[in-house]
Amino acid sequence: MARATTINPTRMELTRLKGRLYTARRGHKLLKDKRDELMRRFWGIVFRNRELRARVEEGLARANGAMSVAAAIMSPSLLEQALLYPKQKVSLRMELENLVGVNVPRYDVVTQNGGDSGYPYGFAQTSGELDTALGSLAEVFEDMLELAEVEKTMQLLAEEIEKTRRRVNALEHVMIPEMQRNIKYITMKLEENDRSTKIRLMKVKDMVLEQAHEFRDF
Repeated sequence: MARATTINPTRMELTRLKGRLYTARRGHKLLKDKRDELMRRFWGIVFRNRELRARVEEGLARANGAMSVAAAIMSPSLLEQALLYPKQKVSLRMELENLVGVNVPRYDVVTQNGGDSGYPYGFAQTSGELDTALGSLAEVFEDMLELAEVEKTMQLLAEEIEKTRRRVNALEHVMIPEMQRNIKYITMKLEENDRSTKIRLMKVKDMVLEQAHEFRDF
């Protein structure tokens, strides 16, 4: 925006600036409301992320422990053969959901079993710890998927909060004060012009009276 010393001090410009100031104040309020709602949603997701991360880490630790025991009991070749041909086919679908003006991902997994059992091996030559490990991974899988969804949502919300915060600060500390200064400057200029016009009219009136009646008002 132009500085107050270079703007055109007219009533039309004053009306235009007042309209822009009204719009800026309204936009400032809407952006503040959006920022506050984004922050509220963000902190709710942060708490959910903390809960999910703890559950995922616990489940992975349990699965890793069972897998370590299974690897110690079974031979490497037998373990590799047992896990070589999976019986399940997994596909991931992603949809976008609008959350306070931000498109965040929502993941959905479709699992197709290739047999009666979800395990890709027979139970005769494998260890029970391997079953436990795969079962623990299956249990924690949904939490892992939701954790990925939540962390991406947190990232997108944080970026939007920062952009909204910058816009609020620009309106609050730069644009609105500058428009207020310009409005004040134009108002003062118009009042000064009005006073000058009144003084000129009074002088013209005195001159007309003096010429018409040969009278000077002391």
